[in-house]
Amino acid sequence: MSQALRDARRYEEIHETMIQKESRPAFHLSARVGWLNDPNGFSWYQGRYHLFYQYHPFDSHWGPMHWGHAVSDDLLHWTYLPAAMAPDKPFDRDGCFSGSAMTLPDGRHLLMYTGVAREVTESGEVREVQTQNLAFGDGTDYVKYELNPVITGLNGELPEGGSRYAFRDPKIWMAPDGGYRALIANDMRGQGGQMLLYKSADLYHWERVTALAENHNRIGFMWECPDFFELDGKYVLLGSSQDMLPKGLEYHNGNGTFYFIGDYDSKNEKFIEESDHSIDYGIDFYAPQTLLTPDGRRVMIGWMQNWDTCNLHTKSTPWFGMMSIPRELHVRNGILYQTPIRELERMRRDEIIYENETVDNCEIALPGVAGRLVDLEVEVAPADPEKSFDRFAIRFAKNELFHTTVSFRPHESTLKIDRKFSGSRRAITHQRRCRVQHDNGKLKLRLILDRFSGEIFVNDGEKVMSVTVFTDLNAEGIAFFADGKVKINVKKYNLSPD
Repeated sequence: MSQALRDARRYEEIHETMIQKESRPAFHLSARVGWLNDPNGFSWYQGRYHLFYQYHPFDSHWGPMHWGHAVSDDLLHWTYLPAAMAPDKPFDRDGCFSGSAMTLPDGRHLLMYTGVAREVTESGEVREVQTQNLAFGDGTDYVKYELNPVITGLNGELPEGGSRYAFRDPKIWMAPDGGYRALIANDMRGQGGQMLLYKSADLYHWERVTALAENHNRIGFMWECPDFFELDGKYVLLGSSQDMLPKGLEYHNGNGTFYFIGDYDSKNEKFIEESDHSIDYGIDFYAPQTLLTPDGRRVMIGWMQNWDTCNLHTKSTPWFGMMSIPRELHVRNGILYQTPIRELERMRRDEIIYENETVDNCEIALPGVAGRLVDLEVEVAPADPEKSFDRFAIRFAKNELFHTTVSFRPHESTLKIDRKFSGSRRAITHQRRCRVQHDNGKLKLRLILDRFSGEIFVNDGEKVMSVTVFTDLNAEGIAFFADGKVKINVKKYNLSPD
């Protein structure tokens, strides 16, 4: 074990004890200490779920990337393990960037990741060379392959115009022919991102096959964090994009996520795109990764933060960064549906039901409907089927000063998340909107609250909006507002992780 990894493990072991349990999310994975971003190596190994993550243990801001590590039996209760990797080799001395994991036929746990090493170019510019590397382990300790890197981006490994300085985030899987495939994000000069497919018979020697998908400057610039899988008779390609321009209410400014649904010609290894959409329409969601559970579910988890808003906390903050709730995925009518992992229902307590409650041009609170660890289901409809309403809203994490709002305008067919009254003193991104389908003002919403976050699932997972809030935890109110007259059905559960 290198001294760098030994130092990281010792640091996290000591400083974790200084963080109170109540200052973390209850069932969303957060950084053990310091900084967390992209999920990595999401996998099932030796009877447990493993999740690694981009990690800077020594500071709650981004820094030299390590891999943090946690395990779970149900994807909701997490146990931290020692950091899995540190930047300690010539090929990754400036960072162990994102990657994936799988179980090998011989029982070892394989990590495939991007190593970063700065070099000075002929022009004197300092650039980060990105290469693909392997590490093998037993679920706790990992040893980097002595002949890393296995893909350098040299000698034809990148297409003409492909950048060695933006070549990262391998997603590896075993192919039906018994060999291996890896999908790697790359920047193509002047064209934006592309997802490059590689193949290998032995893990150590790789050959570029094709560009599985190409941006051509459609969705932002550089693409990151690819994932590719078959689901419900279709093939799905996930990605994250930098520096996007808005496209109506489908994509937003800045960094965000997208998915393609289509078909796959396995003989010629070609992906045929049919549709594309955002994965999450809220403020805080990036770099998702999926796994196939032992019982056959495709489950996705993402980093629940926003690159444009995540660096405003003080250096004294002991941890920063959390994951989304794991989401089960399905494809229906060309749409990627997402629902909270079903294990969450085991945590439900204290059911409260209200039916046909009227909200008439006012704000109301319902007895017993409050809290910051909540699973809330709401069905909204016009009180008069012949007369719609202008707006309906749910306000949560609420007291006299603060609240965060999700609001529905049926005339615009839009849903908006708004956290400008959540206690933030910075002019960061506070609002996002998306289009929603509704039946003459009828809409279904499910809101999952976990202390510092809210995730809104629309119409049984047709769309999702995620948001982080750092409102004081004593702001526990939940209220319902209508501009017009609506009827609502409400089911509320407290969520208990114990």
